[in-house]
Amino acid sequence: MDIIIRENYEQMSKYAAQIIANVVRTKPNCVLGLATGSTPIGTYRELVRMHREEGLDFSEVTTFNLDEYLGVGIDLDKPYHLDQSYARFMYEELFKHINIKKENIHIPDGLTTNPNEHCKWYEEQIKKAGGIDLQLLGIGRDGHWGFNEPGSSLGSRTRVVALTEQTLNDNYEAFYKKANISRSEMPHFAITMGIGTILEARNILMIANGAGKADVVAKCLEGPVTSQITSSAIQLHSGGITVVLDKEAASKLKNIDYYRHVETLKHQYGL
Repeated sequence: MDIIIRENYEQMSKYAAQIIANVVRTKPNCVLGLATGSTPIGTYRELVRMHREEGLDFSEVTTFNLDEYLGVGIDLDKPYHLDQSYARFMYEELFKHINIKKENIHIPDGLTTNPNEHCKWYEEQIKKAGGIDLQLLGIGRDGHWGFNEPGSSLGSRTRVVALTEQTLNDNYEAFYKKANISRSEMPHFAITMGIGTILEARNILMIANGAGKADVVAKCLEGPVTSQITSSAIQLHSGGITVVLDKEAASKLKNIDYYRHVETLKHQYGL
């Protein structure tokens, strides 16, 4: 596991975007797992800049998003419809700015009339695409990935979940409040990839910023593996893992000096 610490959010975002860009350039038809929320916005904006200014080509890339609220969604032919779905978020922040093919974009359908069958279908589509080459992840304040709330099985698959009060509060402040939507009107259920699904990605890239994430980042990376902090499953992943943090999110790590030392050595020896 490589733990990279940068001075601020902008540097963290640029470093993460470079990792994703390297995968796209090395394997143009790669499969990317993508995340929503406030943390990856800077990363997506840097990828958009790379596409516009450096010719980063997404034409053969396939994507799978982690999650979506149940009961909301957009018509893929009308990506500017202003709802609070994660599909809308992805189109506004990334997809409409790059040359990715619409048919290569996969986001759980929050408007499905048969959620359980849709979850099975989503798993099948990931397998059909050959699996995820690089999964981008944030981390919730209670340590969750996607909508895998505390107590979720570390072997879980794509499924419908009920959202915790913490997640509802965080997402209301981040998305619904500014849209003048009352808290009671926001969805209380979601479709999410499971932890078992996420761990099958060949490589994982987790990003976090801000002092508010410092405690949970330390528990995720240095604490015991537990279903109460579902992101701690990162310690079980057998592929390539890169964690990119700003200095505030890294501030509670006990082994921070060692992580900085390892990065310096790898840079020195070209590893």
